[in-house]
Formats: sequence, C-alpha cells, structure tokens
Amino acid sequence: MPNIKSAKKRVGIAERNRLRNITQRSSMKTAVKDVRELALAGKKEEALAKLPKAFSKIDKAVQKNIIKKNTGARLKSRLVKKIQDKAAA
Repeated sequence: MPNIKSAKKRVGIAERNRLRNITQRSSMKTAVKDVRELALAGKKEEALAKLPKAFSKIDKAVQKNIIKKNTGARLKSRLVKKIQDKAAA
C-alpha cells in the first residue's frame, strides 16, 4: 500500500480506469460475438447489419488504448472474412 498521498490517489484512479476499461472491452467482445455467431449461422444480411456497430466498438477500444491498433485491425478483418467465407459456402 502506498504511503505518499499522490500515490494513494493514483491507486484510486487506476482502479476507476480499470473498471471503465472492463466495461468497454466487454461491450466490444459482445458485439464481435454477435456478428460472429450470425456469420456462423449463415445469416449474412443480419451479420452485415450488425457489423458497423462491432466496428465502432472496436475502433472506440483502439482509440482509448484498451486494445492495440493491430489487434483491432485483425478483429475487423477476421469478422469480414468469416462473413464472406460462410456466404460463399
């Protein structure tokens, strides 16, 4: 436990940020999961309809440094690829 007043404040700030990051990451993962499940079920139109929301959540997480830039790009690429692969099959 920190002894210095400013260090004690930082502990509280870090905890607050951690909780906020968890909610952002959770909503991003849910949006990605929804699109992925629709794609696997072969519901291309519905998956494409939910894709912009998932992209928005991913971009927001990248912007807030919750996930890395390349991770966001990889997630978006894999989502689109999964939709295309299931549509072709």
